[in-house]
Amino acid sequence: MIVDRLRKGDEVEVLTGKDRSKRGTIMKVLPKEGKVIVEGVNVAKKHQRQTKARVKGGIIDKDMPVSSSSVALVCPKDGAVRIGFEFKTEGDRRTKVRVCRVCGREL
Repeated sequence: MIVDRLRKGDEVEVLTGKDRSKRGTIMKVLPKEGKVIVEGVNVAKKHQRQTKARVKGGIIDKDMPVSSSSVALVCPKDGAVRIGFEFKTEGDRRTKVRVCRVCGREL
């Protein structure tokens, strides 16, 4: 799945849908559904009832999940790019690192 390539806090760009070319930060990753929640993207209006926990009721904006295949990670140099993996060896430890497929920069 593509979800293992995306993590909370990554800046992504939406590739398809009504919010195409919008950029935002990943707030939550939902790996079982293959979706991510991006700040300011796919916003829906929700009618919220007043409760003891939420003093004010009314209409609130709620960020809804977007398919992880319709977003691309943003490289500071190249923009929206695909992600590759490399293994770095530091002494006796090997770590898996995400890299930009265009310029090879570590993300």
